[in-house]
Amino acid sequence: MVSTSVTAGKPVSVDLTGRRALVTGGASGIGRACARRLAAAGAGVVILDVREDVARQAAGEIGGTAVAADLTDLAAVEALDLGGVDILVNNAGFQHVAPIVDFPPAVFSSILKIMVEAPFRLARQALPGMYERGWGRVVNISSVHGLRASPYKVAYVTAKHALEGLSKVIALEGAEHGVTSNCVNPAYVRTPLVEEQIADQARVHDLRPEEVVEQVMLAPAAIRRLIEPEEVAEAVAYLCAPQASMITGASLTIDGGWTAR
Repeated sequence: MVSTSVTAGKPVSVDLTGRRALVTGGASGIGRACARRLAAAGAGVVILDVREDVARQAAGEIGGTAVAADLTDLAAVEALDLGGVDILVNNAGFQHVAPIVDFPPAVFSSILKIMVEAPFRLARQALPGMYERGWGRVVNISSVHGLRASPYKVAYVTAKHALEGLSKVIALEGAEHGVTSNCVNPAYVRTPLVEEQIADQARVHDLRPEEVVEQVMLAPAAIRRLIEPEEVAEAVAYLCAPQASMITGASLTIDGGWTAR
């Protein structure tokens, strides 16, 4: 049986007043929930997204700022001004489902650019300012697929595993400067990206969409429901809080017990 209930709770008290946060892919899904939560904690939030109109709308809702950028354009990434960023949330990404023998190399390259190279370059630009101020938070939205593999997702699994390594190196180098770096590793979250995956998986496995959710997506988990974006955002906010200053180089799973098996 699939559980669909979510226990509501009060947000953790997090004060990020005076901090400036950048959230990539912040116009929808997990990124938008993270932007909303960090703004509620007092941070000034910059939403970076390839979709300028949606980014402006999302930023307007929280009193933030929108920046339009295509993270596959590494020259554009290098041109961004990240000197005043205290919190970097690397969230942007996309998925493509296909067997390796049919996987388009150009798509593989794009996924790694957005989910590995761009986070590296953004961190490289933001870290000097964090070091100078003696405080910083890098939170990488990884995935259960950063810890486990699945067939037909070669680029996504490769990118998330690489992001885990990047996060740990940032943690080791940033520790003496008051900078922490962690991954948040959700299983399937109720987002537009997952809705697209359901259709892709239905095609690959020759299943109906509802069968994909039941038989493929939720099969490995003990708690069998989709995760809400706000649950991921709450974990991100906590990792940015002063209370989490000793949590670094970690991978925080929000997977309903998937990796416990």
